[in-house]
Amino acid sequence: MSALADTFSAFIVRQCGARAARVIEFDKLSGGAIQDNFGLTLDLEGGSRPGRQEFVVRQDAPSGVAESLSRPEEFRVLQAAFRAGVTAPEPLWLCEDPEVSGQVFYVMTRAAGSASPRKLVKADFSEEQRRNIVRRLGAELARLHTVRPPQASLVFLVMPDPDNPALSRVALYRRYLKEIGEPHPVLEWALNWLEDHAPEPGPTVLCHCDFRTGNYMMDSDELTAVLDWEFAAWSDPCEDLGWLCSRSWRFGADDREVGGLGDRQDLLDGYREVSGVDLDPATVSYWEVMALVRWAMIALQQARRHMSGEQRSLELALTGRMVAQMELDLLNQVQELEDGQ
Repeated sequence: MSALADTFSAFIVRQCGARAARVIEFDKLSGGAIQDNFGLTLDLEGGSRPGRQEFVVRQDAPSGVAESLSRPEEFRVLQAAFRAGVTAPEPLWLCEDPEVSGQVFYVMTRAAGSASPRKLVKADFSEEQRRNIVRRLGAELARLHTVRPPQASLVFLVMPDPDNPALSRVALYRRYLKEIGEPHPVLEWALNWLEDHAPEPGPTVLCHCDFRTGNYMMDSDELTAVLDWEFAAWSDPCEDLGWLCSRSWRFGADDREVGGLGDRQDLLDGYREVSGVDLDPATVSYWEVMALVRWAMIALQQARRHMSGEQRSLELALTGRMVAQMELDLLNQVQELEDGQ
């Protein structure tokens, strides 16, 4: 680890023109089942960022999943989000030369606070604090969704085909399921339901596609950074809201629809205050069903990374075991939606 810290430190010294750097702290950060994240605190002498600086270095893990962007692509998405005013780590430097550390990586500023979902869900927030947090989440998504195609720096992001993000997702997940090569009748049934009930598409915007509790940093009741941009895509705005409201990301606080924190209406209100757009709650509910299917696909892919021997990991193996719960949630959610019609 100390050799890796010296490698990253030397890279940063070159990028910011410092005379020297002293490593204060270096550790591998928790979370990030798909990529490796390292916290690095340096005392920099001279250059564009003198003094004590806290960074995060994000680099490829030994294996990945099909949906994940490369580190250079993720870096450019983060740049676009940061420019749009989203509360995100400032992207600083990209290293595309694998000879430097053995992997492609980039460096960003480190935000204060914690992303632990269990701490956040169990926090002793007042109702007003919860309402403000959820409205802030809606506002952050509204800012992100101001980024729309075409964007020269995001040319690698594929447009939905056939101009309907929902149907495009259905086709993609059918392909994933075929590649997995296992029978999953609940997922096949859910894909049929999603195809039959696809809503009229909204505008195509830049979506985070993993905007959920656990992927944003909170310092007490203040949001300090939206993290993990590797799944970003052009899609319908409601995909991000549906993903955040999915039962999978409530962490046991099922009565709080938005990430186990608060109410859906506050999320929609926060979104409208920034964007001026009233999103349809029924469309958000549809994308919640899509979220469960998508998370199940990713979980199956994660399990395959372990089972294939690409990357032996208890965390990856356990993620695959969660698919049965997602299938049960799918059956219940679709039934609730149909009962409400």
